[in-house]
Amino acid sequence: MSDGTGLLTSEDLDFLRRPLYGFLTVAAGPVPPQPRPVWFEATDEGTVQLFTGPETVKVRRLRRDPRASLLVASPVGERERWVSVAGRTTLEADGAHELAARLAARYWDLDDPGRAEDLAGMLAVEQVRLVIHPEKVSRFTN
Repeated sequence: MSDGTGLLTSEDLDFLRRPLYGFLTVAAGPVPPQPRPVWFEATDEGTVQLFTGPETVKVRRLRRDPRASLLVASPVGERERWVSVAGRTTLEADGAHELAARLAARYWDLDDPGRAEDLAGMLAVEQVRLVIHPEKVSRFTN
């Protein structure tokens, strides 16, 4: 395992650009963290972004304390590998629907009418873009 300075390496970005689930955890004070599986996108700028509804529990918690982490692990059957990104987050009003459409195409077969309908439902409601600005990146490769 190595701990970086908050910068994602090119190897990290290659790994994070695969259609893997991330597990998001937000700071919650005395409440135990409760990670949730999420779709995410690693950007060329070295941030990690995802989308969610503006009134979700995670957004309410992030408004109180903007710290979050995302853990992404390789699937069963591959050599063990994970990347963890932790840092402050920002909530952005723009770009959430575009991000949702990109991620849906990454994770789903949008030629499937049911999945296309699911995406249309996501795009029909308000979303915000959550951006994690890495302060600490940890990784393990076996």
